[in-house]
This record gives sequence, C-alpha cells and structure tokens, in this order.
Amino acid sequence: MEALADLLKECIQEGINSIVPVGGGSINNTYKVTTSQKLYFVKVNRKVPEDFFEKEAEGLSFLSKTNKIRTPEVIFIGRNLLVLEFIERGRESKDYWINLGQRLADIHKVTASSFGLDHDNYIGSLEQLNGWSGNWPDFFMERRLLPLALRAYDGGRLEKKGVELIGQISRKMNDLLVHEKPSLLHGDLWSGNVMADLSEAPVLIDPAVYYGNREIEIAFTTLFGGFDSSFYESYQESFPLEKNFDKRIDLYNLYPLLVHANLFGGGYSNSVMTILRRFA
Repeated sequence: MEALADLLKECIQEGINSIVPVGGGSINNTYKVTTSQKLYFVKVNRKVPEDFFEKEAEGLSFLSKTNKIRTPEVIFIGRNLLVLEFIERGRESKDYWINLGQRLADIHKVTASSFGLDHDNYIGSLEQLNGWSGNWPDFFMERRLLPLALRAYDGGRLEKKGVELIGQISRKMNDLLVHEKPSLLHGDLWSGNVMADLSEAPVLIDPAVYYGNREIEIAFTTLFGGFDSSFYESYQESFPLEKNFDKRIDLYNLYPLLVHANLFGGGYSNSVMTILRRFA
C-alpha cells in the first residue's frame, strides 16, 4: 500500500487519508482512495499491455461525449493504473431500469459510416480487434468470432470442429443477421458493468466500445441475467429491434462466450459448441 500511496500522490497531488481494497473485478486490483478533498476509484495491474488503461479511458470518453449517460470521470491514466472518480452505489429502482433502457437506446442512435473503430481495444483482458468495415456480418465473423475461435483452438479450449463450424456459418452469415446502420456500443454490457448512482441514475463502467449492430449489445445483456424486464420494454419503446431478434440472440452471444472460453474454458467452450452446431 505504501508504494501505491507514493504513486498516487504524484497522480492526484492530494493528501491521502486511506486506501481500501474493493471487490468487483477479476482482472485488476481495485481500491477506494480517500483524500482530504474527494474519493477516487483506482485500478492497478502490472501485467496488462501498455495501452490497456488508455483504451479503457478512451472508451469512457466515447460514452461520456454522447451526453446520454453518466460514466466515471477519468482523473489519471498511467502505465499500470487508472484513477477514476469514485461513484457511490445507489438503489436500482424500477425507474432506474426504465431510464437505462431509454439512455442505452439514445446511445445506440449515435452512428458512424462504418462498423468498427479506428483502433483496437480490449474486452476483459483480451485484445478486441476493430478497424473499419462496411459490412456487419463480415465484421462480426472476421473481427469477432473467427479470431477468438482460432485463439481458443490454439490454446486447447475449443475443438477443431468448432473452427470448422464457424467456417460453415460464415457462408450464410449475411442471411442470418439483420442489416442496420452502425450503433455506438458499450461493447461489454453485462450487469456487472452497469450500476445506479445515489440519484438512482444509471452509470456505465468498463467499456469495450466500437460501432456495431446494436442487437449484439442487447443479446449480451441476456447472457448472465440481472436486467429487469422494464429495461427491455423501455428500450423497445425508444428504439424497436427488428423482428425475430430472439432467434439471433444465441448467435450474437457466441462472442462473449468465446471471450469466456478463452479465459476460463470448461462450460463456456461447451456452450459455444452447442450454439455452433445449431446454426451451422
């Protein structure tokens, strides 16, 4: 803690009263830092790539600039740490979920001329490939599914048949997915990356932003649960999804499942194979 305190003094230039470890993540060590003036949330990791925290800060900036939802203010970006505004957790009332649905719909209305982003970033601790593409099915296959499937296969966490099935699906991906304008996406939207502040307003954290089809974002919210039904009702009222979205959910969730298969293997790899066999 002493080394961290010395480093933080250089970053925030305030007298530090306390540094308390907090939970909530499996990638970084996280701390609540109290100074004489305010509270900070600090992430520390000495094993991540050099630009890891820089890309997270850029993602928060993308979302913040929409003026649609609150994100933590970035205070300092370092090689091995990120200093953010500390946001006290509030209550998740029903209005909170309605508000979140409306605000996410507004973010998804922010568009670009192509799918992707002008730089790569990270989802969890894995590199997320971006670049620009004019075709969403191609982007989804070439920058999302195939790279992670090959990585999982090389790491012994996906059988060769899985890569072959993805190749089969790629030939009909244009017919499987709907075609819409690109939407600005949080990119890693599960219940652990959204919270209520003390005013019950939604806050987004830990993004993996890019411009993609918004269906992949809504599908991801269903994977691990935790989102109230009023969230989906509110989103649909604000920005209705194309018909038969429910039939595409599992296909989209191949991406976060492949992320987890690469990180953890086991049941996630089995889930990937089950979905691939269904769509191939």
